[in-house]
Amino acid sequence: MTGTLSTLVLVIIVFVPMLIEARRAAVNERAQRRRGGVQPDADVAVYRSMQVAYPGAFAAMIGEHLWNGASPTALAVAGAALFVASKGLKWWAILTLSTSWTFRVIVVPGEPLVGRGPYRFVRHPNYVAVAGELVGVGLMTSAAVSGPLAVVLFGVLLKRRISVEEKALASSTRHPPCSL
Repeated sequence: MTGTLSTLVLVIIVFVPMLIEARRAAVNERAQRRRGGVQPDADVAVYRSMQVAYPGAFAAMIGEHLWNGASPTALAVAGAALFVASKGLKWWAILTLSTSWTFRVIVVPGEPLVGRGPYRFVRHPNYVAVAGELVGVGLMTSAAVSGPLAVVLFGVLLKRRISVEEKALASSTRHPPCSL
């Protein structure tokens, strides 16, 4: 594939699902707020940073790909496989949470924690998936500079986000009986 064509394919593969997820998150956010959902103040700054950093990280890697040209096939295939697996995990989490999945931390007081689907195995499967998406695109694009930077910098944001989310969940939810 030529550099321009492969870049266009990458843009479609990365940003079209992101737009679909953003639409679903917005609809779910409105549903959460109608049910009394609250976004902790501590999430506002983290969310604003993530709102720019998430698409920006992918744009930087795709830009590096456009600059450097085609990636080695084995690396591109491995990256694509990781990206697809990560999207699968993310959508399993999204479908499991249903209308509770949003881009923001919004907790409806008194709702139980979800303990089914990927949440039986991983506390934050969506964030594991996001990390996999970043690494996958980094491999697909051979982004030797922006890829590792994106993973590290977004990892710092994810660490902050998880801390905010854990505090919000601990203070607002009921814990269901263990389902294992």
